[in-house]
Amino acid sequence: MNERTLISRISMEVATALVTGAVGIAVMWGAVEHDIGWGDSGPASGYFPFRIGVLIVLASLTNLVIALRRRSADHSVFVTNVQMRSVLAFGLPILGFVIVSSFLGLYVGTILYLAFVMIFQGGYRPVYAIGLALAVAVAMRLIFPIWFKVPLLTGPLEALLGLY
Repeated sequence: MNERTLISRISMEVATALVTGAVGIAVMWGAVEHDIGWGDSGPASGYFPFRIGVLIVLASLTNLVIALRRRSADHSVFVTNVQMRSVLAFGLPILGFVIVSSFLGLYVGTILYLAFVMIFQGGYRPVYAIGLALAVAVAMRLIFPIWFKVPLLTGPLEALLGLY
């Protein structure tokens, strides 16, 4: 496959500066809802968060200016299409695990995630992958809610089976 630049380093630096600047603005916005001044008993509840937000915005603006000044000289690559495929091959199943676990519970999410990754990425036989995924879910059930008394996120299947 032909490897080509998908995202340049400068583009990522600009995007990161914009995102961190937005975080700084959000911090400042939230702090303004409280008193950001100095009262009789010392700093008000929004005093330090507001100033931290200002520092974040200033640092983000500095990074943005530096990135924009270097954009004509720096042509380095942040990620190529081949690298992004590897990142997505890892990241998308994890995202699917989070989404499935939110609706169907951690046990079902774990079984589906492990079976999918073992079969499609690891090349394991489906019987082996599903068996191991089930064993991990049973181990999770024994270790966390039963032995350590730490409940895990359950879904409709566990409710149907009476497992809480």
